[in-house]
This record gives sequence, C-alpha cells and structure tokens, in this order.
Amino acid sequence: MTAAQENYWTRMRRVLAYVDAHLDDELDLAVLSHVAVFSKFHFHRQFSATFGLSVHRYVQLARLKRASQTLAWDDTQTITAIAMDAGYDTPDAFARAFRQRLAQSPSSFRKSPDWPSWLSAFGPLDNARGKAMQIIFERDDVTILDVPDMPVAIMEHRGSRAKIKETSERFRAWCEASGLSVGSGRSSFMVFRSEREPAVPEDYSVDLCVSTDRSISREDEWMKAGTIPGGRCAVLRYPGNTNNLEPAALYLYRDWLPESGEELRDFPIYARRQLVPIADIRAHEVVVDLYLPLK
Repeated sequence: MTAAQENYWTRMRRVLAYVDAHLDDELDLAVLSHVAVFSKFHFHRQFSATFGLSVHRYVQLARLKRASQTLAWDDTQTITAIAMDAGYDTPDAFARAFRQRLAQSPSSFRKSPDWPSWLSAFGPLDNARGKAMQIIFERDDVTILDVPDMPVAIMEHRGSRAKIKETSERFRAWCEASGLSVGSGRSSFMVFRSEREPAVPEDYSVDLCVSTDRSISREDEWMKAGTIPGGRCAVLRYPGNTNNLEPAALYLYRDWLPESGEELRDFPIYARRQLVPIADIRAHEVVVDLYLPLK
C-alpha cells in the first residue's frame, strides 16, 4: 500500500471511529466529510464507493444495531426511549424500520431475538467495517489450547462454493427448528475440507456443524451426528464477524507455523462462531476463532 493509499484509508477509518463514538450526535454529510477532511460535494460518492453503503445507510444501520442490542440485553429502557436514541421521531417509524430490516417487531425481538436473522441483517455493516480494517496479526494473537472433543450435528456441503448459501440457509433452518440456533448459546463450526477456491469448483468441500450431543435420526435427510476431535490447536481470533477467514488462515500457515516449530495434526482447519458478552456493557457480539489442529 502506498503512502497516499494509507492516508486515504486512515481518513476513512477515522470516520467510522467517529460514527461509533457519536451515535447520539448529528452525523450528516457535512459533519463526516469534515472529520475525513474531504470535500462534502464528493464525500458521499467516496464513502459509497469505498464501503458499498451510503453515509446515511451506514449511520442508520449502526444506530439500528445498537438499538437491537439494547432491546435484547437492557430491559430497563422502553422501546420509545430506544427509538428516540436511534434517531427516529416516533416509535412507529422505528418499528417500521426495525421490522423491515430484521423481520421482527421491536417487542418481538425483545422477547425472543432471532439471532441468525440479526447476523444477516447487519452483514452489510460488518462488511463495510471489514473493508476499513487493516488486519495485522502478530505471534501473541495466537494461543495454543488443549481442546476437548466436541460432539456436533453436521451438514455436509459438497460442490460449487456458489451454492454454499443454499446449504447455509438449510443449516440455519434446521438449527432453528431444533432449538440449536446461535441465540441458544450454541457454537457453530465450519470445517474446511478443501481450498476456498479449488481448481475444480465442484471439489469445494466444507462441513457446517452445531454443537450438540443429542442423537440425530437416521431418517434425517441432511444432518448426521459427528465429533470434532479434541487435541492441541493454535487458535487465532478474527476481529469482527466475517465469512472470509483467508487473511487469518494465511497468517497461520505462512507466518506463524514456520516460526513455531509445531507440526500439524491430520484434521482440517476449522472455525468456531459463538455469541459472547461484551465487557462492561449489557450486549453481546459474535466472535470467530480459527483453529489449526496440532500434534
């Protein structure tokens, strides 16, 4: 990255940090272009081109995400107060926007959050943040853990990666119907049995798993019981909820492993996704850990 590019991204990251810190303030085009030190006549196009979202949409999603977390984890605030904090003039306007984005009313979400839908709803926000993050992993970011055997229910995806969305939706529906969604406190896993982009697209292979020790009916068309074997693993936490773990995997294989002196165990690299509390506030976030099995 050139010095000019780094300067550009630094200014854009400054805008995102400002938005996070000032969700209760005025965050219009004039304010944010001033933060970035870009012309207000061009900033909206620069922002959209960079992040795939308009300035208005990004701010709206950031406020809506905070509102959803407050609904789920802080029952001391009324829906009206949360709506006002999110920048809506009336609770009805907030409810319409909330239902349109999350397919649940605020009151329904407060009683029983649909966390898989929540993850999907704020995917564009996570993607935008991911584009701005300069991810630099260091040796201290990797922890070696002794991991126990993990009983799981497995849905195999075999075939073109272009069709993984269909398998993911089927997996999500099965988990929800079985009471094993991320909101139930279960961990989900992806076991990567092939390259991300194999030479032959049909050779793409990944297992979608959810932690459970319950039996799976032999008549179940899609799922089977299995175990992610325990043992020593190098564990690297990826900042933010993402499906693109290539930068983390690249660091483990290219940088960390040769310097570590470790040898790899005969089991594929896999990712674990779970919902965890955020320190010091009543909210949760999804974290993703990448596990590299070691001898």
